[in-house]
Amino acid sequence: MAELFDLHFGQIEHFAGMLADEGELRGLIGPRELPRLWSRHLVNSAAVVPFLPSTGTVADVGSGAGFPGIVVACLCPDLEIHLIEPMERRVSWLSEVSEELGLDNVVIHHRRAEELHQREAFDAVTARAVAAMDKLARFTAPLIRRGGTLVALKGANVDAELEKSKYVLKRLHLVEVEVNEVSLPDSESTMVVTARKA
Repeated sequence: MAELFDLHFGQIEHFAGMLADEGELRGLIGPRELPRLWSRHLVNSAAVVPFLPSTGTVADVGSGAGFPGIVVACLCPDLEIHLIEPMERRVSWLSEVSEELGLDNVVIHHRRAEELHQREAFDAVTARAVAAMDKLARFTAPLIRRGGTLVALKGANVDAELEKSKYVLKRLHLVEVEVNEVSLPDSESTMVVTARKA
C-alpha cells in the first residue's frame, strides 16, 4: 500500500492542496478537519484499495469531497471509477478535481444511487460515511453485479451496525460479510466491511 501511495503521491498531494485551499470555503470539509486531512481522509480512503479488483468498474456512492473515490481513481488508474453524488456543488468540485488531476478513468453521475440506471453494472461499490449499513446495503446492492463486492469504510460501531443489518444483507444476497481492520502508515487503523453479491 505504501509503495502504491508513493507511486501516485504527486496526484494525491495536488488533491490535498486543492482541498486545503478550497475545501472549507466550499463546504467540503470543516476547519477542524484540515490538520487531519492526510491521516483522516486521504490515507484512510486508501484502505479500500486492497479489496477492489485490479481492473473493471467501481462505483463510489456519496463521493462528496472525493473520499474515497478520487483517492481510488489516483491509486488505481486501471479501474473505471464512477462517482455518484446528488449535490450539485459537490459534483462541480469532483469535475474540477478530475480535470485538474488528469483523471481520465473517472465518470461522474449527478444523482442519488437509487436513481442510477446502471443496475448490476459494477464489480465493486465503495462508500464512506454515507449511511448505516442496513440503509447503505439497500441502495448499493442493486448496483453490484453478481460476484461483485460492497466495500464500505466504517467506524467503531461497525459490529452493532452489522448485527442490525444482518437480515437486510441476507435478503439482498450480500454474503460472506467480513470486517477487516486495515493498518495504514501515519493513520489510525481503519475498519473496512466487505460483502459479496451472491
